[in-house]
Formats: sequence, structure tokens, C-alpha cells
Amino acid sequence: MTTTLNSVTLETTVPPAADISAGLPAVAFRYLSEPDMVAAGVTDMAACIDTMEEMFALLAAGDYRMAGANNDSHGAMVTFPDKSPFPTMPRNTADRRFMAMPAYLGGSFGTTGVKWYGSNQDNRAKGLPRSILMFMLNDTDTGAPLALMSANLLSAYRTGAVPGVGARHLARPDSEVIGIAGPGVMARTIVRAMAVACPGLHTLKVKGRSGRGVEAFISWVRRELPQIGEIEIVEDLADVVRGSDIVSYCTSGESGDPSGYPLVKRAWVKPGAFLVMPSLCEIDEGMGADDVRKVVDNSGLYEAWAAETAGPTHHSVPIIGCKFTDMIADGRMAPDQMEDLSRIVTGELPRRRDETEIVLMSVGGMPVEDVAWGTAVYRRAVEAGIGTVLNLWDKPVLA
Repeated sequence: MTTTLNSVTLETTVPPAADISAGLPAVAFRYLSEPDMVAAGVTDMAACIDTMEEMFALLAAGDYRMAGANNDSHGAMVTFPDKSPFPTMPRNTADRRFMAMPAYLGGSFGTTGVKWYGSNQDNRAKGLPRSILMFMLNDTDTGAPLALMSANLLSAYRTGAVPGVGARHLARPDSEVIGIAGPGVMARTIVRAMAVACPGLHTLKVKGRSGRGVEAFISWVRRELPQIGEIEIVEDLADVVRGSDIVSYCTSGESGDPSGYPLVKRAWVKPGAFLVMPSLCEIDEGMGADDVRKVVDNSGLYEAWAAETAGPTHHSVPIIGCKFTDMIADGRMAPDQMEDLSRIVTGELPRRRDETEIVLMSVGGMPVEDVAWGTAVYRRAVEAGIGTVLNLWDKPVLA
């Protein structure tokens, strides 16, 4: 049985009108495996982009909360030492961490949730994804669980959809060529999102580290995105960028020295290009110039990173938006030159200004995105009867 509270569906196993004096109601939640998530539409990229756009409007209004002192933190992370002092404690390796990403999102969502994941680059040698993610969705009023869901696809699609929102507002509508560095999972969802936002895309340039990875990516593109009829394998980042209307670096790697991050040089960039960077990135002086428009998914996210890390922030967090905050701190960039996508979505700031404007957008990833898409997929699952309803308690032992 389900009960609707504050526009969300709460799983219960007794009628909502039960006499509370006879005992507190039983509580259940819906478990959604990865196949359940697919059945409930987690891979519907067009709907995910629309959901992210609605989420950005709520960010502009302030109808949300994340962790941290400014309510904009990416989350809380557990890392490991470079030299482990205990035989059972892991040592630090590439991308080894545990992280909790909690958020509340208002509006039509009205839900609260947390994504929890462990990540280790060495997982690939074991036949596992680098990160294994779960998402818990809760009723905001009672705190009762609504759903526990597999979140690898949830996270991947919301990550791709955010650049899709950016492209909808900031890419040239006649964009035809996309350049990708790092043909992994992130690249797949970003290319899918760009195909939705810019239906005229027909050419892909791709650079990868291994021939096998590139070929797997190309096979996926040919199968899933037949509108992209021309695919070119390139060897250099310069070739990824040159002539491309849309560019995205989706590589993985370690933070530390920005000189080792994948670089974008102004001389490579086509007038009118939209560059969206969800991963490691560095820029040259030309790309840092005032006439390159600099957009972030949420300025508060980068301000939280700056407060949480010992500067320069870009050394600790290799996302290009952290370069922007470092430039602001150093006086090389005015604060109002770092523009929020939410203010562009709501019309407070202009969309693309002209055909030659170069836009560089940073994507850091936010837990409100998981709450938004998780809530949408959960509601689809309830409506279609997808998933397994699990009992939390018939009656709480301590109440």
C-alpha cells in the first residue's frame, strides 16, 4: 500500500487512517535494482535533461539544501593515507575513496536523499566499474525511506544531462561536430545528451588511451546514436578541439599538479565553440581571457570546495571551475565573470550572445541532481509497479 505525503509516495503496509494509538504504522520501501531502474526509465536522456533544467530553476530560487556550511558542499569523503599504518587499512591509490552526497530538493520534488559510493581505479582489473553507487531516497517530512536504488546509471545519466542543459542554452543550435577525450561511461552519456540538445550533430572526434576502449566506444555510438554518421579517431587533444563545435574532456586521473591535467589552448578553439568539462582540465592564458565566457553548474559548490581545501583549490579538485575560483582569489578574474547556469536557465543572464562567443562550462556534480532524477525514476517505478517492496518494520522496537 502507498500513501502520498507532501507530493511523494510513502510505502506503508497499513492504511494511513489507522488509529495511531493502536501502534505506529509499518514502514516499507522500494528496492530498485539496475534492471528495475532501466525499466523505470533511468536511461531516458531527454526526460533527464528536462528534469535537470527544472532542478536548476530551483537552485536559482534557493529551494534546495546540500551539506556544508554554505549548503552547497559536494559531500563528505573518506580517503586513505599514501602509506597505510595498519595491515587492514587500504592505502591511497587512484580514485580510491568512499563518499556520501546528501541533498534536499524542493519544488515538485520535495524529497531528500543521499548517494553513497565507493570508488577504486583498480576495480577495472577485477571486472567491476570504477565506482559502485547506491542511492537512498527519503520522505522529507517523516524521514522514512522511500527507495533504495542502484545508482550507477542514475549518476551517469544526470551527469550527462547537466552538459545537455548547458548545450541547450549555450551551444550553437547548428552544432555539427563534437570532440571527446576519454571515451568512458561519462563520455557516453554526454554524447547522448548532446545528441538530444543539438540534433544536428553528425560528426564525432574521439581520443582515448587504448585502442580497445576507443573501439568499444565507437561501437556503442554506432549502435545507440545512428545520427552520428562520421567518426574520427584522433591522437592529440589539439585535434579533439580543433574544428569542434562542442568539446568535452572526460578523462580520469589524479589531482595534484594542474600542469599534468588535460590542456585546452585558445589557439585550438573554434569561434563559437561550447566546451563542457566534467573532469580534469587545465587552460592556457588565452582561455582565461575575459572574452571567454565562464559558466559553472553552481558557484556555491566551488566556493565550498575552496573553503574545504587548502588552496590553490585546482590542485586538490581538478575541475576547471576550481581554476575559476583560484583566478578570482588571485585577482585575475572578477567574481561576476563566473556565471551560474541556473541564472541562465531562468533568464536572469543571457543565453549564447552571438555566433562567435566561446563558452567554457565546468561541471562538478551535485547531490541535488541525484535527488531530482532519483525522485523522477522512483515515481515512475511506483506508477508502473516496478521494483521490490521491502519491509522496514511492522512496528518499531523503540519508538
